[in-house]
Amino acid sequence: MTEGNKIKVAIAGTGFGKQIHLPAFQIHPRTEVTAIYHRDLNKARLIAQKYKIPYATDSFEDLCTSSNVNVVSISTPPFLHYEMGKIALKNDKHILLEKPLNLNANETKKLAQLAQQKGKIAIADFEFRFIPAWQLLKEYLEQDYVGQIRLIKIDWLVASRANPTRPWNWYSVKEKGGGALGAIGSHVFDYINWLFGEVDTISAHLNCAIAERPDPLSNNELKLVTADDTCLITLELKTGTPVQINLSSVTYQGRGHWLEIYGEKGTLVLGSSNLKDYVHGFKLYASDGDKPLTEIEIPKRLAFPQVYTDGRLAPFIRVVDQLVNSIDTNINLKPSLKEGFYSQLLMDLAHESHQQKKQLRL
Repeated sequence: MTEGNKIKVAIAGTGFGKQIHLPAFQIHPRTEVTAIYHRDLNKARLIAQKYKIPYATDSFEDLCTSSNVNVVSISTPPFLHYEMGKIALKNDKHILLEKPLNLNANETKKLAQLAQQKGKIAIADFEFRFIPAWQLLKEYLEQDYVGQIRLIKIDWLVASRANPTRPWNWYSVKEKGGGALGAIGSHVFDYINWLFGEVDTISAHLNCAIAERPDPLSNNELKLVTADDTCLITLELKTGTPVQINLSSVTYQGRGHWLEIYGEKGTLVLGSSNLKDYVHGFKLYASDGDKPLTEIEIPKRLAFPQVYTDGRLAPFIRVVDQLVNSIDTNINLKPSLKEGFYSQLLMDLAHESHQQKKQLRL
């Protein structure tokens, strides 16, 4: 594909896919949505009609053999990702894969290898790398603002699943990739690697506070929840730096999402108390030595050219930028499935550490 041509995209997944993937690809100047997949053909057709998408199908194989598709953007539940990714790549389509990428790191590794064999681009949706406040934090770390890091502390405490009447679905099932670890821990493990480097050891305790939820498909009969909703994780980086992570999706009035970095020369704190939107509201604070924390203004060069009511849209458009640039240059830019593999590996080890009740080394 020559640079400047429109890249034709098929959307698979009509939850997050319809909310974020679809509008982002329609907004981006280099991409157009040419196909939509849903297992219910009538729903696929309704979405296609509403958003003026030329092709709707309930056959994923047909989608992937279409000559009017260059990229398949996959945002279905994670237990479907591996087979879908494999079918798309085998049919010479590039893929953008929503997180959590797969059910285990081996699946992610196999998809990465297949993408390489087929000469195709495979990008992972790790949006935090593209949020201005996070990019500014990265710059401060690269400038050695805090010096040698003594402690990293991460709290991501929200109430998205705190209500026990929220319905049971695949998210409630560990074996299908559900749970807070996959939903938000996947992001945390990616940005730890991006900001601080590799992990040496991991120790995790996973908990499920709401053990049953009503299933709307079974007359709201209570069904067992096997996926975690709270995760307490301790890491040691290769540098020896300790990292404490507290994640929960069931904390009423939780403090939101905060990353604290304490070093020999100073402190950096990045956080948002917004419990409704996990992108809007981030501010960066810095302290030189023992001086008070001061908010740092985000420079215009890092700011989004446009913000949207749904904060997730602007950083996802930047993910699409990476996809487009990767296709133009035929180079898998970050975050690729290589970064996705590392995040998935840490999730696998977190589950293993919890089950074995011991610290594990990577």
